[in-house]
Amino acid sequence: MNKAHPQQAEAFIRNEERTDWHDQALWFVRTKRDTAINAVPEWEALRTLAGDIKLHTLSRLDEYLLEFEKNALANGVHVHWAADAEAHNKIVATILQKHKAQKVVKSKSMLTEECGLNHHLEQLGIEITDTDLGERIIQMRNEPPSHIVLPAIHLKKEEVGHLFEEQLGTEPNNADPAYLTNAARLHLREKFLEADAAITGVNFAVAQTGEVVVCTNEGNADMGTHLAPLQIHCMGIEKLIPKRKHLGIFTRILARSATGQAITVYTSHFRRPKPNGEMHIILVDNGRSEKLGQKDFFTALKCIRCGACINTCPIYRRSGGFSYHHTIPGPIGSILAPATDLKEYNDLPFASTLCGSCKDVCPVKIDIPHQLYLWRQEIGKAGYLGKVKQQTLKIAANVLANEKRYTLGGKLTRWILRHTPRQLINNPMNLWAKGREMPPAPKESFREWLKKERRDLKKSGK
Repeated sequence: MNKAHPQQAEAFIRNEERTDWHDQALWFVRTKRDTAINAVPEWEALRTLAGDIKLHTLSRLDEYLLEFEKNALANGVHVHWAADAEAHNKIVATILQKHKAQKVVKSKSMLTEECGLNHHLEQLGIEITDTDLGERIIQMRNEPPSHIVLPAIHLKKEEVGHLFEEQLGTEPNNADPAYLTNAARLHLREKFLEADAAITGVNFAVAQTGEVVVCTNEGNADMGTHLAPLQIHCMGIEKLIPKRKHLGIFTRILARSATGQAITVYTSHFRRPKPNGEMHIILVDNGRSEKLGQKDFFTALKCIRCGACINTCPIYRRSGGFSYHHTIPGPIGSILAPATDLKEYNDLPFASTLCGSCKDVCPVKIDIPHQLYLWRQEIGKAGYLGKVKQQTLKIAANVLANEKRYTLGGKLTRWILRHTPRQLINNPMNLWAKGREMPPAPKESFREWLKKERRDLKKSGK
């Protein structure tokens, strides 16, 4: 089992300098998002409409999936159904082996990360190269992405410079972004020209037309699919929208929410195979149908993977993506992961202040804080809270349920805090004091203060 979020977050924040610039970098992206949406007067209407379309689609997902398959087949596309990650990986491998493909280029796809596709193909002796720059960097480092849109956000340019020096033979100690980007371009160009097949993720799939839409800023998905004779598109079944006319709504909200752009540089439509080529689409469930049946949590499937909730989350910004030990980090990952394995991911719903910022920025209006709260209840019912936390919560509930106990407990706690030496209060058992100073205890409670104020006002006749 992976280390829980608190332990991994603690390891991340030991490097204060990295923690600070990671926080600042993500908040910069959040600020760009705010600027971009403020230029769209109908932004809230777009959010509502996008959320309603996704909700409608999920309510009739079976019908739209069959419609999509019918239209894709009519376009000359091969359509495959994968019940889980293992089935997905086997389907991809079978297609590649049938075509004797030994070298594959792949654009960014969180679904293939979720399924562990790279590792599966490498075990079969197939070379697979991630062509998104951030994804290529972390692939060279043998790391998973730490962010769903900015996979290498946890790295400094100097670290990338040293990596390229070791693996691509670039100039020593040259961390100039333009120089490193050009080096990556030359390196990846060879991979594109040598590729036997191209794999992409899918941002949106249109049931009406049987097409898939891929949004990128680097054009790597287009380069791969245009050059290689074989193209494979891997998509979660929740990526569907009913009609092409709905697409414009989502392309307007996606890039603005993700990076503060009006639209991605490339919005590519793949509808049918190119001449003498072959096109495959793999529809992947991998637990999504089960999520769809959870009345309190199914709306998490509305997510369009923009990363806005991640960029705004104060916990993610200060703890890093790897602390979530799940393919999708941050607030959205914290409500998706428990539905997959409650025992493994029962720590993640607690990696939140429930401040509501994630809900405020979500372009499809997923109520993430409410679902985090509900998951906490489910974790408690399942007995995963731990004995110490269970006993603590029972005591707290007993005190909070009785006014006299609550008042007496408050007085006693304030007296102890005022009369106990600080070195005893800030002891190793006090987890709060590990990262901050305990605030001084007031002499009176808010209720006592309010009674006194009201009494004084009454005496003064005001």
